[in-house]
Amino acid sequence: MAAVLPDWLSPQQFSTAIDEMANAIGKQWVIHDGDPKLRSYRDSFSTLPGDANVPSAVIAPDGIEDIQAILKIANEYRVPLWPISTGRNFAYGGPAPRMPGYVVLDLKRMNRILEVNEEYAYALVEPGVSYFQLYEYLQKNNIKLWIDPAAPGWGGIVGNTLEHGVGYTPYGDHFMMHCGMEVVLPDGTLFRTGQGSLPETESWQVFQYGFGPILDGVFSQSNFGIVTKMGMWLMPEPPGYMPFLITYENEDDLAIITETVRPLKVNMVIPNGAFTVDLLWDAAVKVSKRQYYSGKGPIPDSARKKIMSDYKLGQWNFYAALYGPPPMMENTLQVIRDTLGAIPGARLWTAEERKHDAAFQYRAKLMRGEPNMTEFGLMNWVGGGGHINFSPISPTTGEDAMRQYEMIKKRSHEYGFDYIGEFAVGWRDMHHVYMLMFDRTDEEERQRAHELFGLLIDEAAAAGYGEYRTHLAFMDQVAKTYSWNDHALWKLNERLKDAFDPNGILAPGKQGIWPAHMREKHSWTS
Repeated sequence: MAAVLPDWLSPQQFSTAIDEMANAIGKQWVIHDGDPKLRSYRDSFSTLPGDANVPSAVIAPDGIEDIQAILKIANEYRVPLWPISTGRNFAYGGPAPRMPGYVVLDLKRMNRILEVNEEYAYALVEPGVSYFQLYEYLQKNNIKLWIDPAAPGWGGIVGNTLEHGVGYTPYGDHFMMHCGMEVVLPDGTLFRTGQGSLPETESWQVFQYGFGPILDGVFSQSNFGIVTKMGMWLMPEPPGYMPFLITYENEDDLAIITETVRPLKVNMVIPNGAFTVDLLWDAAVKVSKRQYYSGKGPIPDSARKKIMSDYKLGQWNFYAALYGPPPMMENTLQVIRDTLGAIPGARLWTAEERKHDAAFQYRAKLMRGEPNMTEFGLMNWVGGGGHINFSPISPTTGEDAMRQYEMIKKRSHEYGFDYIGEFAVGWRDMHHVYMLMFDRTDEEERQRAHELFGLLIDEAAAAGYGEYRTHLAFMDQVAKTYSWNDHALWKLNERLKDAFDPNGILAPGKQGIWPAHMREKHSWTS
């Protein structure tokens, strides 16, 4: 089957460009000519059709010189490249490119852990390094440092950080914990941010800033450059660790939970990335929906109550952890009991009491920096395995939590889907992650899920809630909602795109940022 190509690129030009790239880095690292392996780079879980966004080719460089050679050829022929690190971000598009006809630039071979400094508690890694890989390296070398993993441990550290991912330890804001990047621009220019631009420095991974403007953020969630190295601060192993769970009986407890947790987070009584988790999210890692309900539409309240009873769960389940010397943790736990534990119907559970609970155990591992794959069991909740995450941000207030929950639950049920969600409580914000689960083998259900997702974007924006990241299929729509002052931010992004990448070869359309030669057809800001 012939590759789908952009309208400005002829089959002959594309073939010539790919041949030149193969000659530059080795033919064994290029997939093209309709090779069935190209299908492994599609998103097999999304609301899009099964063959949507299959790349025209894949090329896997193994270093900066390879990347620069590829960029030179891509600029000459205007071949669009779509960089990925590990390509495991399946709730938001996985390894699939923004549009068919792109060449995936797969950085998986660049998977070297370049340095781990135990004294200063940092690591320097390439984009292909996964959370599992760095964790195993620390364990093998008896290095007393903890990573902060994403829920599925197979994800890439650099990719997750650049997409503003969050985790579960006190180092849960991943971009906040990065320190120093090495970047290749679309024209092949190589530079380093922060202290890394100073020759012979030993401060690149210990101080985030350099002299002049701070550019690191420009290369997160953008298509302005390819990050080839990144420093990450790691957490020194504490002298003690105490995970806990508090279960709550009522749906409307979400408001008082959120109000109560805010001062505890701001004052660092609860130091880590804490999560208020819906009943079905916890249940879905252990059971399938059909074990409790075989009908159509959202699961009924009677089945929810049976799940609560069977697994000793609440309508809401609050997970957090304490770290430090045992006497200090015990004193802090008493504060938790007197606040979050004092809400009527609340019950606090210790690790010993939940030692046979798969949902508790995988979160306990994440909160101590141990990556795992248990949460991927959510895919078994309904047949077909389809899922996509809707992720609006709000302040940490009970009013906002209930407003978002009721809005999303209402629409979800109207469209025949379960509400499955969690609130990740950061410093002063909440990431509300709604996992829209659907049967991807059912065409009507897949389209219904797609329609629901688009509706939620507009309704959340109208209520003042913006998504912090989104699936490939909805990037333009989400970008459009950030519309203050006639979309001034995205018009600036377009100006930056034209300056960094005048030929528009790097990830066209990522985050709704289109190059000039594609703007008339695709951009909503022009």
